[in-house]
Amino acid sequence: MLRRMGLATVRGLSLIAALVVCFAQAPPTFSPDSAATVIAINGSVSVLRDSYPWALAEGSSVRAGQMIVTGMDGYAKFQVADGSTFEVFPSSKVMFRNNPSNLGDLLDLELGRIKVWIQHLGGVPNHNRVHTPTAIISVRGTLFDVTVDDGDSTLLVVEEGQVEVTHRHIPGSKLVNPGEWLRISRNEPLAQRSIEKGSVLKTVLRAASDAVYVVLSNGTAAPGGTTTSPGSGTGTGVGDHGSKTPAPPAPPSTGGGSTTPAPAPPPSSGGSSTPAPAPAPAPPPAP
Repeated sequence: MLRRMGLATVRGLSLIAALVVCFAQAPPTFSPDSAATVIAINGSVSVLRDSYPWALAEGSSVRAGQMIVTGMDGYAKFQVADGSTFEVFPSSKVMFRNNPSNLGDLLDLELGRIKVWIQHLGGVPNHNRVHTPTAIISVRGTLFDVTVDDGDSTLLVVEEGQVEVTHRHIPGSKLVNPGEWLRISRNEPLAQRSIEKGSVLKTVLRAASDAVYVVLSNGTAAPGGTTTSPGSGTGTGVGDHGSKTPAPPAPPSTGGGSTTPAPAPPPSSGGSSTPAPAPAPAPPPAP
C-alpha cells in the first residue's frame, strides 16, 4: 500500500515538474492594458513576430515589445486602454512599449513619423514617454507630432499641451509649448537650438500629407470632434496655428474678363451673312 502511494507521489511530482518547465518556456504574456488596438488602417501595415511581418487589420492588437512597420502606402491609428491614440505614417518603424515593465514608455520611434494624443481624464497627469535615437519626449497629456529622418535627427512639433525634451547623448532638456517645434540632432546640444514657431510652409506641407490619410481612414475623428488631419478642412495640422476652416475657393479672375463664354462675333461688316442675290440678266441686243 505504501509502495503504491509512494509511486503515485513520484508521478505527481514529475507532472508538476513538467508543467513548471512548460510555463518557464512559454512566451511572456501581458495584461490587456499593455496592448494597442488598430482602429483605422490603410495600405501595408504589419507587426514583426519572430522577425517575420504579420499583416494587421482593423481590430488587430499589438502587444508590448512588438515592432510596427508601415510600407510606402501604409497608415494606421492605434488606441490603448486609457483612450490615448497614436498614428503611424508611411515608411515608419516604431516599437510599442519596448519596456513592458514600465507602461509609461509608450513608443520607440526608429524611423518615420508618428502623431500622438495622450489622454488625461479628469485633468490628472498621464505620464508617458516617446523615445527616438536622439531624444526622450516626456508628456502628461497633449497632442504632438514626431518625425525621425535617416540621419536620426528628431523633429518635434507640439499642437496642444506641453512636453519636455531630453537629449539622449548630451546633457540638457527643454520645454516645448503649443505652436512650437524643436529639432534635436545627435551631436548638437539643446542649449544651442532655439525653439521656433511653426512656419506657414511647414503647416501647408504637413496638412497636405495628413489629408491623404484622413481620406484613406474614412475621416477618422480625432479628440475634440475634429478630424485627425487638417486636409479634411475641419481640424488643425501639425504646426497649424491659423484658421481651422478650409480656405474658400479662389474667386474668378477679374483681369481676364468674365468666366462665361464670350458671345459669338457679329457678322462681318463686309457683307451680309445671307447669300447675295443672283445678277440681273443682260438686256437683249438692239434691233
